[in-house]
Amino acid sequence: MRDLSQRDFEIEFIGGILERDPFLVEAIRVHAGNLAAKGFYSRALQLDRRLVRLIPEDCIAWYNLACSYAMLGMLDPAFSSLQRALELGYHCQERLRRDPDLGPLRDDPRFLRLIRRFEFIL
Repeated sequence: MRDLSQRDFEIEFIGGILERDPFLVEAIRVHAGNLAAKGFYSRALQLDRRLVRLIPEDCIAWYNLACSYAMLGMLDPAFSSLQRALELGYHCQERLRRDPDLGPLRDDPRFLRLIRRFEFIL
């Protein structure tokens, strides 16, 4: 029996589930989060893109997409995705303030403008 961490087990297990049914929203969400946590940002990005196509009005899906783009240094689409998340009602100020995935955005003046536009105080 292989020695897998819980996250590695979930990546393998949920990956198999998604091979059989690539449209299971909650499985996609968990799988993308696990992949991102392991540093597989390109793979997570593919899933996050699929997720916003499947549930386009979900602010958390858009937020996670912004995080994936940011971690890959794709700042323009990261800002567009973050703006969409905020437009759809994403409101977790603490997460916006501390999420390390958004780190690449925080030094850009667009971040503060976006936050002010949606009346957040960071």
